[in-house]
Amino acid sequence: MDFLNSMQLEFANTLLKWYDKNGRKSLPWRKDITPYRVWLSEIMLQQTQVKTVVPYFHKFLQNFPTIKNLAQAKSDQVLFLWSGLGYYARARNLHQCAKIIVNEFAGKFPNDFTTLMQLPGIGRSTAGAILAIAFKKSYPILDGNVKRILTRLFAIKAWPGQTAIEKNLWQYATNLLPKNRLDDYTQAQMDLGATICVRRKPLCGECPVNQYCQAYAKQVTDIIPAKKPRKSLVEKQTNLLILVDENNGLLLEKRPDFGIWGGLWSLPENQDISKINHVIKERFACELIKISLLPAFTHTFTHFKLLISPYLIRVKIAVNQVMDNMSLQWYHFNECKKLGLPTPIKNLLQRLELTL
Repeated sequence: MDFLNSMQLEFANTLLKWYDKNGRKSLPWRKDITPYRVWLSEIMLQQTQVKTVVPYFHKFLQNFPTIKNLAQAKSDQVLFLWSGLGYYARARNLHQCAKIIVNEFAGKFPNDFTTLMQLPGIGRSTAGAILAIAFKKSYPILDGNVKRILTRLFAIKAWPGQTAIEKNLWQYATNLLPKNRLDDYTQAQMDLGATICVRRKPLCGECPVNQYCQAYAKQVTDIIPAKKPRKSLVEKQTNLLILVDENNGLLLEKRPDFGIWGGLWSLPENQDISKINHVIKERFACELIKISLLPAFTHTFTHFKLLISPYLIRVKIAVNQVMDNMSLQWYHFNECKKLGLPTPIKNLLQRLELTL
């Protein structure tokens, strides 16, 4: 800890001098800083690279320039604009959080840690980033970039996701906070981790704070931070039903708000194709004309792999039957482009449209 106390001021000052010359100040959320813009960017940047987030950030602000606009939007519109960014619970939490702030806080972002932590989708690091960047308050962050910097700075060889290790990292992050320029310091850490202290082949020779880095001194930056212990991915299987009627209408099903692709429109699923005739008649109120199996493909999620077998099913809508399911809707292929669809489903339908 003596080492930490002695380096605290010098570390922050050195990092801030580097940031003044090399910081990524052109990023869209670094301009016209407001709590809303900071929050939106922080949620989008969770487990997602900057280059992927930039167009989504612009798109969201064009459609929802204020938090009130976001709160008043329909869920389908929010999910459509989020489609392709992944981890869709973030979008649902974002929308719900906006509603709470508008309804309970008159549209003004809370500026205290306890209240922020009670809002959906906001964890400790996100709350710290909002408070430090938007309100210039003294709170640390511990995103992936900062974890990497700190584990190398203090030569911590254990996996940083362990509870005890993460607790220590939070303490280090707190102790290193400077007295002033909390907003710039927070963003400087993000930039250092994203451009210099990268996961593979860090640019240690160009690092402005390498004189404080114990991993650099011990030449162990290549093994720090330790990788998360790998688990073999579980493999699952599903059958997707692509029901197309005589007018090339497509039947879609809205998924529950929880689970994979939560709240998005997708294709109906059925695990027992041997009973498909009965399912088409009873569940979808249609008559089977023709069924054909399309090439199967695999989509990988964080915790499992999903083998998808798509079936193209030509049907005729039964005049004397009605679907008793509000989550099932017929759409024209052009209409599907305006819906929030999972990326693999969107790609599948785009390929299929060319053949119909």
